[in-house]
Amino acid sequence: MTASGKTGSDLPLDVVVTPSHRSPADFAETLGFPGEPPFTRGARATMYRGRLWTMRQYAGFGTAKETNRRFRYLLEHGNEGLSVAFDLPTQMGYDSDAPLARGEVGRVGVAISTIQDMGLLFDGLPLDRVSTSMTINATAPILLALYIAVAEGRGIRREALRGTVQNDILKEYIARSTYIYPPGPSMRLALDVIEFCSREVPRWNAISVSGYHIREAGATAVQEIGFTLANGIAYLDEAVARGLDVDAIAPQISFFFNAHIDLLEEVAKFRAARRLWGTIMRDRFHAKQAESMALRFHAQTSGATLTAQQPEINAVRVAIQALAAVLGGAQSLHTNSMDEALSLPSEKAVRLALRTQQILAHESGVANTVDPAGGSAVIESLTDRLEAEAATLIREVDRRGGMRKGIESGWVQLQVADSAYRYQVELERGERTVVGVNAFLEEGQRIPIPKTNPKLAAERARTLRQFRGGRDPKAAKRHLGRLEDVARREENVMPALIEAVKTKATLGEISDVLRTVFGTYRPRQEV
Repeated sequence: MTASGKTGSDLPLDVVVTPSHRSPADFAETLGFPGEPPFTRGARATMYRGRLWTMRQYAGFGTAKETNRRFRYLLEHGNEGLSVAFDLPTQMGYDSDAPLARGEVGRVGVAISTIQDMGLLFDGLPLDRVSTSMTINATAPILLALYIAVAEGRGIRREALRGTVQNDILKEYIARSTYIYPPGPSMRLALDVIEFCSREVPRWNAISVSGYHIREAGATAVQEIGFTLANGIAYLDEAVARGLDVDAIAPQISFFFNAHIDLLEEVAKFRAARRLWGTIMRDRFHAKQAESMALRFHAQTSGATLTAQQPEINAVRVAIQALAAVLGGAQSLHTNSMDEALSLPSEKAVRLALRTQQILAHESGVANTVDPAGGSAVIESLTDRLEAEAATLIREVDRRGGMRKGIESGWVQLQVADSAYRYQVELERGERTVVGVNAFLEEGQRIPIPKTNPKLAAERARTLRQFRGGRDPKAAKRHLGRLEDVARREENVMPALIEAVKTKATLGEISDVLRTVFGTYRPRQEV
């Protein structure tokens, strides 16, 4: 709860909101019908009446075999799409036996270094029939190359693959810091993926522009919309500069938003983001196809709102946040598990999180009509306000030279840090109420905490030695050299990456080649 008359992001909110009585012309311009520009009311005409959102549960821990078992468990219990979490060494471009990987192997996701690992991760799973989302950024081109190589090794054509690779490196400089190379080369690699997928993997979302992590770092709802769409603009600007057709690549761009705890503000946030992006695509990029203007998004409930205190009540928070995502028109959804503030989720907690989605879909009634919150005076008022303030923020980004310059100067990071600081001050002053943290306290509750195998790092090192010993070293070296040449000549790296992983070059070896070409990034210390 916040101070009276404000949303969770401190936007003014009237206690009673009356209808705006839009004119017919204004209705068509700002609301319209679902599945039609400006898409305020939904990306598809029938929304969940035609097809429910894809139910995903993010999973990844320890080894590829362990994660494969979790994937199978989730599919057996009604999960419809796979979503992979990778460990920190994989995200940062290090093999599991690298000195800098020590202590982090398999801790926050699955360890993937080789084509063998990727094969085990998806062993027995129908890659031509299941949609796979991979939360990976700096090493996104390598992981996509591994996925394609595994599929083709099973006789599955790359054109048949469906899924998403996050590939949003800009938000790493803002919120997560799992970057490797400077922004310029990193953008080049992200665009290589977009260009390659538009030509060869047409059913794959080549980038998922992520506001989720920006919000988790402390951003407001306005900042989440504004900075996320500004990142999307930056990628499209680079694509246009390459000569790519906006209408050819826009349908393969998706978004990833946070489903936070203020129910009404979140519903309005999703609607405002859809409308603003539709306007940007029409007026700024002159998109001609309606599909190019339709913002499609995956939502995940907010990990930052989960508390270690009284963890069972996190299930209530997750249910509210999932409801916001559904009322806001998400195309796919991940619901966090109640124990994630303490550890990787247990099977029991994951099952409850998935059942939350299934109850929303099949029992709550919210999927029975298109845009069920549309027409609410308070929702429409908040949608207008959020859109206007996010548009103002994007104009400020433009004035500062775009997102790359805003990130390199530290300005964007400072805006998010200031919002996070204000939130914490309000929490400590008691101006915000968080149940179990600064109100309604009780004795701590014990729940089982899954633990990573302490022998995992040694086992992974042994496996990698065997893997390298069983390959043709000359072929691997030759293809790594070919990759370096391609990177220096500014050709698209994806074909060379796919050939390199097929000759059993490892993720760490490939990343080291690219480090040699591009260097590594160190952020500015002053703002």
